[in-house]
Formats: sequence, C-alpha cells, structure tokens
Amino acid sequence: MIAFVSGPVAALAPTTAVIEVGGIGMAVQCAPNTLSTLRVGQEARLATSLVVREDSLTLYGFADDDERQVFELLQTASGVGPRLAQAMLAVHTPDALRVAVATADEKALTAVPGIGKKGAQKLLLELKDRLGEPLGTVPAVGAPVTQSWRDQLHAALLGLGYATREADEAVTAVAPQAESMGPAPAVGPLLRAALQTLNRTR
Repeated sequence: MIAFVSGPVAALAPTTAVIEVGGIGMAVQCAPNTLSTLRVGQEARLATSLVVREDSLTLYGFADDDERQVFELLQTASGVGPRLAQAMLAVHTPDALRVAVATADEKALTAVPGIGKKGAQKLLLELKDRLGEPLGTVPAVGAPVTQSWRDQLHAALLGLGYATREADEAVTAVAPQAESMGPAPAVGPLLRAALQTLNRTR
C-alpha cells in the first residue's frame, strides 16, 4: 500500500492534487478542505489510501494518518464506498464522526450529501465500536465542525491560483446555491459551480 506521498504540488484541480514524487506526477483525490491547504510549487505530504478496482487504481489523499484511517474504517460499513467516505470527511472531522457515532447522532450523518435518514440509522449501527473514542475536543454535536463553506471555498479557489477578487466574486455567485443546500452545504459541488462561473467571466 502507498501510505503517503511527499513532494512539490505540481497541479491542483477541483477534486485532485498532483504531487511530484521522484519525477512522477501522482494524481491524488482529495476533499476540498485538504485541497485548500495546498499551493502549487510548495512541498506537501499527504497520507494516502489506494483503492483498487478491476478497471482502476485510485489514490485518495488526506491531511493526516488519522483521517486516512477513518476513511478506511468507514468503508467497512455496507454501502460505503470511497466517494461517500470522502464526502463524510469533507463535512466532518474524524473526531466529529466518532462523536456522532458514539451518541447516535443521525442529524450529523444526514448532513453528508448522499446519506438519508435510513442510511444514517444503518451506518450508526454498523460503525458502532469501529471508529474508537474521540482523540480530542470537538464542537458540540450538531455544531459546525469545519470552516464555513465560504472560507473553505475561498481558500480552495486561492489554492487553484485565482486572485482574491475573483474568489470573492465566485463565492458570492454561488451563495444562493449554497443556501438551498441547507445548513451544511457540500463544498465540492459549490467549487465546481464557482469554477464554471469564473470560466464564463474570463
């Protein structure tokens, strides 16, 4: 297994970072909150998990080993593939997920795009005792556990090389879409919408 990749960031896209490792560009699938911390040309170290399928090899990247471990544990639940596991970590920190499971907080899980009430109930049953105890202090269950979607989206756009003014305008442009997505909008779709807006104005 490829446990981590380390090297300069060669390129950034809405869902992918390319890390140069020994002269080879490794494409790594990352959540928006991880991408927002990366800058082209700067050194980066991402914990990784390689997902092997019959027709593909996909490398998923994370801010640290704990996030990677939770990503892999989430997939031990039936119906949870790598994309849904990554979406869960895009909305909640590993510790927030541990608290949600430990306290049977359906609301926290249904804040993740693709998880309904029945799915949340099933996940709470299957993940009980699998994720372990929280490692540190987390916000109260139901409270936001990451940066606001505005901050995440703005940082991601800056990381992709857009100017502050362009990022500000794109965030404003997708605000109505974000509001229609409820209290915890997913940053991934908003980032794609923001990029479409920026492409139209260039």
